[in-house]
Amino acid sequence: MVDTIELRELRVLAFCGILPEEELRRQPFSIDVDIDIDLSGAARSDDLTETIDYGGLVQAIDDLVHDGRWGLLERFASDVAEIALQDDRAVGTRVTIRKLRPPVPQDLGSSGVTIRRDAR
Repeated sequence: MVDTIELRELRVLAFCGILPEEELRRQPFSIDVDIDIDLSGAARSDDLTETIDYGGLVQAIDDLVHDGRWGLLERFASDVAEIALQDDRAVGTRVTIRKLRPPVPQDLGSSGVTIRRDAR
């Protein structure tokens, strides 16, 4: 059985982009993470140790963002996925990262990528 833990719209300021101005200042991003995991044990026990502590996961992502720099959203999302899969119980993850102020002259609300990774 596979269930999903969902984290939606973690808002962060990060260095991500290849344009000179993107390398000089942090920009706003929104991060969504889905983690596929069997949650039947947690559902029975009502015990946090039977699931992934999403507070700890959000902190780990925040730490990554604080220390990281990326040229491409694809690499940024891949690094977040690695964090999401650190718990051995996770069987897969989907990570979406949206740049909330893309550097284009058109009225584009956001640009983003979604990647899917399976645990190895």
